[in-house]
Amino acid sequence: MCRWLTYTGSPIALEKLLYEPENSLIDQSLHARYGEETVNGDGFGIGYYGDGGVPPAVFKDTKPAWGDRNLRELARHVRSPLFMAHVRASSGTAIQQTNCHPFRYGSWLWMHNGAISEFGRLKRDLVLAVAPDLFPVIEGSTDSEVMFFLALTLGLREDPPGAVERMAGLVERTARRHDVDNPLQMSLATSDGECLWSFRYSSDRRSRSLFHSANTQTLRHLHPEVFGSVDVSDDARLVVSEPLRDLPGLWVEVPESTYTVVRPNFFDMHAFSPATP
Repeated sequence: MCRWLTYTGSPIALEKLLYEPENSLIDQSLHARYGEETVNGDGFGIGYYGDGGVPPAVFKDTKPAWGDRNLRELARHVRSPLFMAHVRASSGTAIQQTNCHPFRYGSWLWMHNGAISEFGRLKRDLVLAVAPDLFPVIEGSTDSEVMFFLALTLGLREDPPGAVERMAGLVERTARRHDVDNPLQMSLATSDGECLWSFRYSSDRRSRSLFHSANTQTLRHLHPEVFGSVDVSDDARLVVSEPLRDLPGLWVEVPESTYTVVRPNFFDMHAFSPATP
């Protein structure tokens, strides 16, 4: 499938997490340890927030992340207090820029690892459930983007956890009508620039891997070398598809059927269950 990471905290150069760790996201694009596929070379994307309340910037390409010089240059100079990064392994849809994550709508970013099983059979019903005013904004052909616009339709901007639960419920209900078993596999992240939510769920309760970092104060005590010379705030957090470094106490696995909430000086986890739209 894919690999991704999110960061929120004091502003940090993107390269500090994309390139420098021993199992960085760029390394995972070639040598993923926890993914269904070892290589994630079907494109990449980064989305990052700056100052002033403007919508996030997005940079995507269809080339493999490990060989993109522009990504390296950008990551060296861009500092952000909240960003997402994604390396893609296509589950069958075209390798094109509009299918690369993260997806953006207004101030919202969304990225996904997983798939909707037999998406071709369910696609018509799911796409037609997107709100008419949002339908023209869909650019690509992936199940991930359809999930995003379904969540927006079902209230993402007002109630992100509830909207994702209703989106998951709609996908599973649609799949039952088409006799598709265990349709949904997802670890996903979304943000409005102020708060970051991540979700781990699958219909068969065997979800793709997802981890969050321990509290930064704990990390500094256990492993002062984790951030090196980078000065990060005590509320800095990472949520990742797989650990960036193999250090005891650094990573906590997100339980099955769980979502996390991260905002300044706040972190929490809650049970996740699909709901009837």
